[in-house]
Amino acid sequence: MATIADVSPRAVPAPRRVRTRDGWWAAFFLAPQLAALVVFLVVPLGFAVVLAMVQWDGFGQKTWVGFGNFAAQLTDPGFLRAVWNTVKLALLTVPIGLGLALAIAVALNNIKGSDVYRVLYFLPVVTSSVAVALMWQIILADDDNGVLNASLRRWFGVSGPDWLGDPGWVIVAIAVVTIWSSLGLNVVIFLAGLQTIPPQILEAARIDGAGAWRTFRSVTLPLLSPTIFFSTVVAVISSFQAFDQIYVLLDPKDNVGAQTIVYQVYKLGFKDFQFGMSSAAALILLVLTLLVTLVQFAAQKRLVHYDS
Repeated sequence: MATIADVSPRAVPAPRRVRTRDGWWAAFFLAPQLAALVVFLVVPLGFAVVLAMVQWDGFGQKTWVGFGNFAAQLTDPGFLRAVWNTVKLALLTVPIGLGLALAIAVALNNIKGSDVYRVLYFLPVVTSSVAVALMWQIILADDDNGVLNASLRRWFGVSGPDWLGDPGWVIVAIAVVTIWSSLGLNVVIFLAGLQTIPPQILEAARIDGAGAWRTFRSVTLPLLSPTIFFSTVVAVISSFQAFDQIYVLLDPKDNVGAQTIVYQVYKLGFKDFQFGMSSAAALILLVLTLLVTLVQFAAQKRLVHYDS
C-alpha cells in the first residue's frame, strides 16, 4: 500500500506554488483593466493636481504658484457664487426629484400595465440632453413663443417670470428641467426596489392592523432605504456635475444665477485659458463631492437598514 512518502511531489502541488500560479493568472486578467484605469484616471488626475499648482495658458512656460490658484478660487466672488448656485440646485432637485419619483413608483407598483408606464417615464432619460434643453427652452421662453408663460396669461391672466433671464428664477427653471429629465430613471430604480420587498411582510403588517400610511412608513421605507440611499448619492453627484443642459438651455455668461462650478471650470479653462485656475476649481469640486458623499455614507449607518 502506498504511503505518504511514496506520493510524488508533482501530484500534490505546494500551497505556495498554487497561490503564485493563481496570482499570475489574476494579474494577467486584471492587467488590461488596471492599465486603462491608470491611463485614463490616475494619470489625468495626477496631471490635474500638478496643473492646479501652476499658472499656464496652454503655451509657453509654466509658472509655479503652489496653492495660489486654490486660494484665488476660494476668495473669488464668482466662484463662491457658483458654489452656492450648485448647492441650491442640489437642494431643489434631490429631495423633490426623489420624492416625486418615489410617489410615482409606489403608485405604479403592482398595477396592470406598469411596464407601459415605465417606458413612458423612462423616455426622457434616453432622449438627448441637447434635445431636452431645446424643448424646454421653447416652453420657458419669455415671449409669445414661450408655452408656459403664454398659458399662464391665457388661462389665469397672470404674467410669468422670465424663467431663463431672471437670476432669481433661473435655478428653479434648471431644477424643473433636471427633475423632469431624470425622473424616469429614479422611478425605475424605486420600482425595482419595491418589488424586492417580500409581500408576506406587507401582509403581516396589514393583519396586525397597520393602515396604508403606517405600513409605508414603518415597513416599506425601511426596507427601501438601501435603494433610497443609492439614488440619493447618485442624484447629489449628478447635480454637482450639472453643465450640458444648462449650457444649451441658456448662456450662463449672461446670467450669473446659472453659473455652476462646472461652468466655472469650463469658463476658466476654455474661454479664459487659465488652465491652472480651471484645474484648481475642478479639484475643489472633487473634494466637495467627496465630502458630501462621505457625510452620506456616515449617515447611512443609522438611516439605512439592510436586514429584510
